[in-house]
Amino acid sequence: MRVMMDSLEILPEIATALAEGRPVVALESTVIAHGLPTPTNLETAAAMEQAVRDGGAVPATIAVLDGRIRIGLTADDRARLTEPGVAKLSRRDLAATLASGAPGATTVSATMICAHVAGIRVFATGGIGGVHRGAQDSMDISADLLELGRTPVLTVSSGAKSILDLPRTLEYLETQGVPVLGYGTDSLPAFHSRESGLPVDRRVDSAEEAARIADLHWQLGLGGLLLCNPVPEDAALPGQDVDAWTDAALALAAEAGISGKAVTPFLLSRVAQASDGRTLRANTALLIANAKVGAAVAAALSRQ
Repeated sequence: MRVMMDSLEILPEIATALAEGRPVVALESTVIAHGLPTPTNLETAAAMEQAVRDGGAVPATIAVLDGRIRIGLTADDRARLTEPGVAKLSRRDLAATLASGAPGATTVSATMICAHVAGIRVFATGGIGGVHRGAQDSMDISADLLELGRTPVLTVSSGAKSILDLPRTLEYLETQGVPVLGYGTDSLPAFHSRESGLPVDRRVDSAEEAARIADLHWQLGLGGLLLCNPVPEDAALPGQDVDAWTDAALALAAEAGISGKAVTPFLLSRVAQASDGRTLRANTALLIANAKVGAAVAAALSRQ
């Protein structure tokens, strides 16, 4: 922990908010470096931070820059993450990237770790990683699922990315002991679609209810929680359309021999093309909506 703390740099505004017990919401940076095209990535990152502020909390976008974990980024920092060669950081990559001094953008798992070290309890993202389709052969399962089981941070997302095997993802979350809460919904959202047809563990209808469950979960010494907020209705897409686009993209990925970290950005890019950009619009809408919910939950936790 000493080395991690020595490698941590927290913007003064965020450090002050944490010291005073005011609400802070962590945001990932891989959405800037790898998740969205420029300039949509920078515009969306700024809109997410503004949504957190509008909700009465302080945004803390996280990345690794110059051998330091940066809790809070300036506009120049965010612009640096759009340059070629920025690493995509999961749990296993953090130490090596810090040691090298190379820039890195944090995924869900890495953002959760850094948020926890900084004392931030709420994290808002788009969709978590999960069990990939065909994982029974490839063993391609996101580290996000393990991190949710071990790191005491509440993650707000629109479920898992719709390119994944959602039933197996839910089963894996159950194995890890992760409560899957539906924010105003009984069904697991499917990222671009509002419903997957799969049930959540419990529906919550307010930020206060979610905060109360999280607080008790952590008092028991348990790990993370997943709070699922469906994509806004005016941006949502039919699930059958997304499935068809995903199946076609998976076939192309297999044909091209694409695997590992490259799979998700490839599939999302192909699906965006097939949908004439509609999945991209849904993605940006849900990211901003989740930042807003994250602010509400962080504010409720600060009142516990």
